[in-house]
Amino acid sequence: MRTFDLSPLFRSTVGFDHLARMLDTASRVDEQAFAYPPYNIEKISDDKYRITMAIAGFAESDLEITAQDHSLVIVGHARKDEGTTQYLHRGIAGRSFERHFELADYVHPVGASLINGLLHVDLAREVPEAMKPRRIEIAARAPETAPTIENKAA
Repeated sequence: MRTFDLSPLFRSTVGFDHLARMLDTASRVDEQAFAYPPYNIEKISDDKYRITMAIAGFAESDLEITAQDHSLVIVGHARKDEGTTQYLHRGIAGRSFERHFELADYVHPVGASLINGLLHVDLAREVPEAMKPRRIEIAARAPETAPTIENKAA
């Protein structure tokens, strides 16, 4: 695996230390840990996103969705098997999971729904008015006239 030296970048920037942490976390990805449950990340519009997770067998009461700082955590708690069912084949995974998503600045969850075994988490980017670019109008002023010398020869 490749390692990246970002120290030249950090010599001339301030406040991007979270970028180094995010790249470090991404480089330590365990592929099998991210195989369950499967998920999609969709871009609905310029400022709206959706995470869809396939979680068949989970009820709303089995799920926890937590947003804190720049992180979204989705946890699924598996139900205890009653022991009365005898499976000949068990292909529907029902194990517990914990999935972390890093969110960009000003992106936060706006809602979640569980429909037909798919968990949909809707996200929106809402930039505060103070952070949005604003146009500065140039005020028109009367042109200044060159000073004149009256009754005097130059």
